[in-house]
Amino acid sequence: MAHSHEPFIIQREVDAVMVPSGHAIKLQPGLAGFISQALGGSFTLYIEGNLYRLAGTDADAIGKEPLVAPELPPNATEDDVRKLAWQQMKSCYDPEIPINIVDLGLIYDCNVTANDDGSRDVEVQMTLTAPGCGMGEVLVQDVREKVLQIPTVREARVDLVFDPPWRRDMMSPAAQLQMGMM
Repeated sequence: MAHSHEPFIIQREVDAVMVPSGHAIKLQPGLAGFISQALGGSFTLYIEGNLYRLAGTDADAIGKEPLVAPELPPNATEDDVRKLAWQQMKSCYDPEIPINIVDLGLIYDCNVTANDDGSRDVEVQMTLTAPGCGMGEVLVQDVREKVLQIPTVREARVDLVFDPPWRRDMMSPAAQLQMGMM
């Protein structure tokens, strides 16, 4: 994991997302900045006064190792896939909060369905800390991509729901402690 304020130079054109607006942007080679957060395989980059989120699969653009895909044993059950999906979601972080979205209490449900061909579909229900969060679609896409990395997963549906509304008490005790709420 990279340390806060580690310098980098963009080495190739790469897709990123502006924080907190969620707008997609292409970062150009030669841009210099600092890594302000490196959690769950993704990076929050500080460049010229702005924050950007870089996916872990594009880590090579800042001289880091790209994210490695998760593995399942050959005889894995739906329960094994569900456990791995929860693990994968624990590697999703809000770019502004250094706590994973599972511990933040943003994941309400995760179901795995077996298909006739041996593949699986995963359905996730998640919420946001605030309905107007500009990073909502970015976080949904992050969850979808991380779940789709699991072997045998054919489809990952991530439904953004706001009922029940998120409350601070949905956070894990560890997350509440980290946020200074205990």
